Amino acid sequence: QVRLVESGGGLVQAGGSLRLSCAASGRTFSSYAMGWFRQAPGKERESVAAISRSGGTYYASFVKGRFTISRDNAKNTVYLQMTSLKPEDTAVYYCAAEMTLSEIVVHSTTDEYDYWGQGTQVTVSS
Repeated sequence: QVRLVESGGGLVQAGGSLRLSCAASGRTFSSYAMGWFRQAPGKERESVAAISRSGGTYYASFVKGRFTISRDNAKNTVYLQMTSLKPEDTAVYYCAAEMTLSEIVVHSTTDEYDYWGQGTQVTVSS
């Protein structure tokens, strides 16, 4: 089992940047595929980005070119660097983890993940 703790959210003006971090407990972080999701009020949780054990990535179309997901297995941490933020990026951002034997698979849907963090609020003002 893994415990996930997100940080780095906050209030930023449109066009600004934030870097979210997700720290994972345990000694097997490299065995997990990781993902970032977000949920705006009244909307369903949606995939933002995902990263495989070997570093392969997936991005939702609405963040391509603006967001970058990365992982540091030595620090048990996955990051989401967000640039050119827009008001429509306002949401609670969640980190998720799924243990997998595959080094190359990325998981981009909520039902593929067993472990979730508590979320961090990102608010982008216009």
